[in-house]
Amino acid sequence: TLVIAGDVAKPITLTPADFKALPRTRVEIKEETRTVVYEGVLVGELLKRAGAPAGSDLRGNAVASYVLAIANDGYQVVFSLAELDPGFTSNDIIVADSIDGKPLFDDQGPFRIVAPKDLRGSRSMRMLERLELVRLRK
Repeated sequence: TLVIAGDVAKPITLTPADFKALPRTRVEIKEETRTVVYEGVLVGELLKRAGAPAGSDLRGNAVASYVLAIANDGYQVVFSLAELDPGFTSNDIIVADSIDGKPLFDDQGPFRIVAPKDLRGSRSMRMLERLELVRLRK
């Protein structure tokens, strides 16, 4: 399952079947000799469904919020909330569940984050289990 939690209004847990029913996005990643197509759901869409600030509500202290992505092996990466919102950026960062039209390989999924415009692949993490919103409080 994939958990979206932290400082959100409605924490959610998605099974792979739940995930397939959400609005889909495709992104391409250039690997050494070929282009790979991942398909999944925008991270911003998942956060919005969980009640995270989005669109015109993403202002003030909310812009200093971040999302901690956690894999089942303990690997963690951080994204700013603003960089995940389509109103702030055109960088389609997704949680993917398929590669080239097929389910992710066992050592990648069932979910992984794909950040197609990152120059290094360190934040395109495999075996994603949890997205945790952390908001700045003042």
